[in-house]
Amino acid sequence: MHGDQTERHQTHGEAEHLLSRDSMEMGDMRPQQTPENKDPSQVQERYMDEQSNGEASGSRPSAVDEEEVVPRNGTHTEYRVYKIRWFGLTQLILLNIVVSWDWLSFSAVANTAADFYSTNPSVINWLSTGFLFAFVAAAPATIWTLHTGGPRLAIITASILVLLGNWIRYAGTRTSPPSFGLTMFGQFLIGLAQPFVLSAPTRYSDIWFTPSGRVSATAIASLANPFGGALGQLINPFLASTASDMPSMVLYVAIISTVASIPSFFIPSKPPTPVSPSSTHTAPGLRETFKILGKTPTFYLLFLPFAVYVGFFNSLSSVLTQIMTPYGFSETESGIAGAVLILVGLVSAAVTSPIMDRTKAYLPFIKTSVPLIALCYLSFIWAPGTRSLVAPCIILAVLGAASFSLVPVALEWLVEVTWPVGPEAGSTICWTGGQLLGGIFIVISDALKEGSDGVPPFTMGKALIFQAVVSAAVVPCAMCLGLVGKVTRGRLEVDKGGAAGEQED
Repeated sequence: MHGDQTERHQTHGEAEHLLSRDSMEMGDMRPQQTPENKDPSQVQERYMDEQSNGEASGSRPSAVDEEEVVPRNGTHTEYRVYKIRWFGLTQLILLNIVVSWDWLSFSAVANTAADFYSTNPSVINWLSTGFLFAFVAAAPATIWTLHTGGPRLAIITASILVLLGNWIRYAGTRTSPPSFGLTMFGQFLIGLAQPFVLSAPTRYSDIWFTPSGRVSATAIASLANPFGGALGQLINPFLASTASDMPSMVLYVAIISTVASIPSFFIPSKPPTPVSPSSTHTAPGLRETFKILGKTPTFYLLFLPFAVYVGFFNSLSSVLTQIMTPYGFSETESGIAGAVLILVGLVSAAVTSPIMDRTKAYLPFIKTSVPLIALCYLSFIWAPGTRSLVAPCIILAVLGAASFSLVPVALEWLVEVTWPVGPEAGSTICWTGGQLLGGIFIVISDALKEGSDGVPPFTMGKALIFQAVVSAAVVPCAMCLGLVGKVTRGRLEVDKGGAAGEQED
């Protein structure tokens, strides 16, 4: 009996030795870490998609497997990205497109809308201004929703508001006489929806995408918003060439918005397993979040230029027709100029975002883009006066390229420098500042518009000077980034830990 026990112990020891040697050979000839030589702060990770993981294991991960992918005591960890993430991202894109299209539905045809509602273009401007102020009203609820319920709840909330707002607007065009008040109420509801989808991209990319794809994901979803504005600028003048066409235009936009909103109810709330080490991070509570942001000088230095430039983009998009028409441009030509601003910007962002994903050169890019944007606003003072579409389109193209490329870079860099704060807080605050200033800038621009005795009549030259001066005033803030306050890359440092590579779908 004693001999048998000794033999079994020897056999068991030989098996352990063979298993240990096999484990070293299968692990790139690196011995497994022991409690003595293991650094708990280091995590060896792999990013895989669900398909490649299924091929490796022969089955989908079980609930137990999903729990085991979370890092534990510095051991080998496998992270997965899931193809379903593209469904949610596509839904964010569609909602941002229709929300922005809804926003500029009437601005693109301001004179025609004024005739339809028997009012003047200054009153029509309030459809855009009220929309932007609605964003501010919904901002606290947006932060809470994204922080507690995540992107899915925010997207569903936005979809419900978009559906209600669009059909209420259409009802306002069908009353006799047309009800501007009912149209305004519908517009306000859609404005309440905007922060839920415009502030969601950074939170969504943080949950569903790895470090090598977050800037691009944020860019695609965020910049879909101005793309919707471009569609409105370009298409709506053709849909409503006369006042009698207004109900049909609003109906077409309502149908498109409805089709884009319905899939929101079917998106998943989060991936089955974390996609990166930072995805397992639990953000501080809202009270602690605001304390951290309030003590971060870098946040203020980035917030000011971001809010001002978003505000002027909103203002310029809303009153561009009124800037151009005093110089002999038609509403269609003004729409073309607005579309150039946005479409060139989208192309530029599509090129720069993947580059930023690879290089992470956020700060140099921000410091280059901000002065260029200010220079464009300065140059645009004289562009309409040329009475040729060439000068406005060239300047707006450069302005769009610089502005649109800056937005996702600034938002992702903000997440890094305010870590461990959740992405939703800083993003929503910055967007809210931009919407608030946009509404204020529209009011100021309208007040600076010349009367019938202007040269030319109703020119907005003073408004262009105003936006050039304010744009230049915030340039020093961007130039001080990295010089004032502590700059960290908290999330990138967490994700950087011993990554062995990533396999995309």
